[in-house]
Amino acid sequence: MSSVFSDLPGPRAVTRNRFLAVIAVVTVLAVLGFIAYRLAISGQFSEQKWRVFSYPQVWEQIGAATVRTLSAFGLGSVFSLCIGFGLALGRMSDNPWISRCFAVITEILRAIPVLVLMMIMYYGLPVLGQTWVTPFTAVVTAVSVYSGAVLAEVFRTGVDAVPRGQSEAAYAIGFRKTSVMRLVLLPQAIRAMLPVIVAQMVVVLKDTALGFVITYQELLYLGKLVGSSASYSSPIIPAAVVVGSIYICLCLTLAGIAKYLEVRLRTSPKSKDVKPPADIAGRIPAPAGK
Repeated sequence: MSSVFSDLPGPRAVTRNRFLAVIAVVTVLAVLGFIAYRLAISGQFSEQKWRVFSYPQVWEQIGAATVRTLSAFGLGSVFSLCIGFGLALGRMSDNPWISRCFAVITEILRAIPVLVLMMIMYYGLPVLGQTWVTPFTAVVTAVSVYSGAVLAEVFRTGVDAVPRGQSEAAYAIGFRKTSVMRLVLLPQAIRAMLPVIVAQMVVVLKDTALGFVITYQELLYLGKLVGSSASYSSPIIPAAVVVGSIYICLCLTLAGIAKYLEVRLRTSPKSKDVKPPADIAGRIPAPAGK
């Protein structure tokens, strides 16, 4: 108990922490107030700047752009998970040549920026006679390949983080490698990997915004189009606020889904079926003659 009470802050530390908290809040409010003041004196809050968002047709276009963003995000997420899992399996192969080959592929894909991949897909392949590439396919392919390479390392490190005794005990009672991976390692590793996977899914969602460079008509493309409209006094800041708010809502929705899945995995009856190393080891038959 003495160690617990000694860690509690004393009266002076409590006063100091409260003072620092007040200073931090005042600083943040001052910065936000200054930004709002500069926007107000520049006329960014005027009715003329926001009038473009009073038209239903504009919101219909925003809705369509949001759907296109979510379409690219949905396919990119599914493909990136599949690519990442495949690359991770290759890296965890017992054959050193296969493992090294997949390691080189993963590192190369991780090193290429997403925008470069999009430009290679959209501008480079047509030069080689591949005319099937569209902005949508270029965006989905680029975010899938890059995020898949990142997730490959997430999957590999997540599986390696499971205590080695788990797999050794499973092998000892006759499990094959696929069964060990499916029944022992993945159920435990996925709970540890879930926050990182969701964080990468948020990156996939935001990386789709790079598609405006190759004329993919998603949210950022529409925001730039509306913000540069001279007939409505070029409402760049209002358009950025609207588009940014939509992206924030989408990211918060992803975070909420991730929290829900984490709770479900933690409280699921199936998660209780995973035996710790001692329980699995207890199922190993004793040697003959013992």
